[in-house]
Amino acid sequence: MASLVWMFSFWFACLSLSVMAKRTYIVQMNHHQKPLSFATHADWYSASLQSLSSSSDDLLYTYSTAYHGFAAALVPEQAEALRKSESVLGVYEEEVYNLHTTRSAEFLGLDHELGMWAGHPMQNVKVASQDVIIGVLDTGVWPESRSFDDSGMTKVPARWRGMCEEGLDFKASVCNKKLIGARSFSKGYRMASSGNFITKSKEKESPRDVDGHGTHTASTAAGAHVSNASLLGYASGTARGMATHARVAAYKVCWSTGCFGSDILAGMDRAIVDGVDVLSLSLGGGSGAYYRDTIAIGAFTAMEMGIFVSCSAGNSGPSKASLANVAPWIMTVGAGTLDRDFPAYALLGNSKRIAGVSLYSGRGMGKKPVSLVYSKGNSSASNLCLPGSLEPAYVRGKVVICDRGINARVEKGWVVRDAGGVGMILANTAVSGEELVADSHLLPAVAVGKKNGDVLRAYVKSAANPTALLSFGGTVLNVRPSPVVAAFSSRGPNMVTPQILKPDLIGPGVNILAAWSEALGPTGLEKDTRKTQFNIMSGTSMSCPHISGVAALIKAAHPDWSPSAIKSALMTTAYTRDNTKSPLRDAADGGFSTPFAHGSGHVNPQKALSPGLLYDISAQDYVAFLCSLGYSAEHVQAVVKRRNVTCSSAMFTDPGQLNYPSFSVLFGSKRVVRYTRELTNVGAAGSVYNATVAGPPSVVVTVRPATLVFKNVGEKKRYTVTFVAKKGGKVQNRMRSSAFGSIVWSNAQHQVKSPVAYTWTQL
Repeated sequence: MASLVWMFSFWFACLSLSVMAKRTYIVQMNHHQKPLSFATHADWYSASLQSLSSSSDDLLYTYSTAYHGFAAALVPEQAEALRKSESVLGVYEEEVYNLHTTRSAEFLGLDHELGMWAGHPMQNVKVASQDVIIGVLDTGVWPESRSFDDSGMTKVPARWRGMCEEGLDFKASVCNKKLIGARSFSKGYRMASSGNFITKSKEKESPRDVDGHGTHTASTAAGAHVSNASLLGYASGTARGMATHARVAAYKVCWSTGCFGSDILAGMDRAIVDGVDVLSLSLGGGSGAYYRDTIAIGAFTAMEMGIFVSCSAGNSGPSKASLANVAPWIMTVGAGTLDRDFPAYALLGNSKRIAGVSLYSGRGMGKKPVSLVYSKGNSSASNLCLPGSLEPAYVRGKVVICDRGINARVEKGWVVRDAGGVGMILANTAVSGEELVADSHLLPAVAVGKKNGDVLRAYVKSAANPTALLSFGGTVLNVRPSPVVAAFSSRGPNMVTPQILKPDLIGPGVNILAAWSEALGPTGLEKDTRKTQFNIMSGTSMSCPHISGVAALIKAAHPDWSPSAIKSALMTTAYTRDNTKSPLRDAADGGFSTPFAHGSGHVNPQKALSPGLLYDISAQDYVAFLCSLGYSAEHVQAVVKRRNVTCSSAMFTDPGQLNYPSFSVLFGSKRVVRYTRELTNVGAAGSVYNATVAGPPSVVVTVRPATLVFKNVGEKKRYTVTFVAKKGGKVQNRMRSSAFGSIVWSNAQHQVKSPVAYTWTQL
């Protein structure tokens, strides 16, 4: 009997270990090899898994469009066994992605409801945009928001195959002619949560947004006009999305611990089948080979089916080579500022007035200065105001200086308040430079740049009795200079393919007002009991849906344009000078920005609608691009998903030969780099364009021919550009590592501009 009990215990322990060891893997199948004995690919995938596992619960998803294969809960030994199958192209452990967290429409020139927009009657664009559907993969949606009001909208397009899924606190009836679809995908998250999904009271297994991020991004892309919108009085006015008449479909793929690759892929798979025209993903992870990048693989299928895919570049700036979502068939979006600010001030005991920003909306501090403190001792935890790091006896009744970094900005304010502090000054360090991001703090708080932060730190250390009084200036418009590239916006160069310049462009991403979930307060902290219908947020998460919405407008005006054509129009018409006529600046150091930070420049919707010329790219061009990367046939097929795809017939000798709207020239051991591009005339017949080149003196650039004559609309013309690095400048250029220039094709009506990045050595 004792032996039997021991055997049972051993078996149970092994079973428990097996369950604990299971992880989510994404299995990519060669779907063309499906045996005839299986009626569907899903049946085949299920049988493939059942040969290794007896539990049907281990099969999480089967994919049929964005990806070919399935996601399953496996132990490493099972994953290795699958890799040995000839029908399996790859088995990859699931990656966890992160979210990249009013006036922007006016700033972009989209507030004019009457008149002509680049030659197109605005009313026609508005009507046409009702046929455009934007799919937003995020944290779900708060359907009751006024931003999703469908007043005046026509019937849902008959081609729409999506639906509103019912779930916890979410009825199908909450959808309408504006919010036409809502689904949720949680199996990857549930697997990673080890059964704790249900016990997390905040989570709702439905499309209901309890985070706020998804509602914010969806309304930024296509929210309806909402008058008298504000965040507790800040940024008051009319809130609206970029494409106010476009439809929205929400796909909830992100949860409290992140966005799981299997869920993202399931959302993309479904969105493509449902019939979206634009996919907007304000999320990302690390960058790697395209055949292992689930978002890149799903986006390739979307591109082939005419769907424009816009993704955030990431919030890992100003570090170099920090980009996410760099596949050339994806629009990679960085972030810049608006011409709106929320000034706040700290009046010091020495009469100096330090300027910063804030969205604090409470009673304030009154008119009496209080003691100002900073880091008793040299504890970095207390400098940063990490939870539990402040001594109440030291900070009670005082204003505390907190260094920016590590934990959330709003959490620092809560830490100060919890310890008895009455105010906070959030001071930037070298990482954030002079970038100012306003937050709706729970106590009086002012955010300041590094220079002012250093002044404050020095004042506290030198003054016998340092004091401060915080005050708040509301909302200020027409700020100069603007836009400025956000310091947090991720930077190039592109480490996956250095010959493709990324990011592609920037859009508004700092202090953006948009709709919010009423399930939580504006800070997102559990102890924030305030409720608001709108919130102000910053991140490339916010800039991405701006571009998604503008792409929807272009799609409405030009339904026959490919995703690559829309992307070209957005990139070649972007501007690189701010509202003071100066080159764009970088908030990280206050100096001039470069294409590694802003790509082609800041989006210009009006000009993008009528770009004159386009750099178009076909799916076959992308195959040739993939072949030039040295990928095996299996790796190319993993992305392309076509039968018998090979690199024998079409392959670029250099990835930079792709007909991309920008240039990234990597000299390496070469002195000469030559690329040929093809332009398509979408302007008037008989258009003539002349080339103008700008660049560093260490590179000679020649364009042949220097004049292009287009007799007809739709006509295509090629040109070849040769870049020659001058002799003798090699050492100097390597010390500098990079330089920048441009190639512009122009006439009286249009300027078609391509940035050029030069690098002599690869990072």
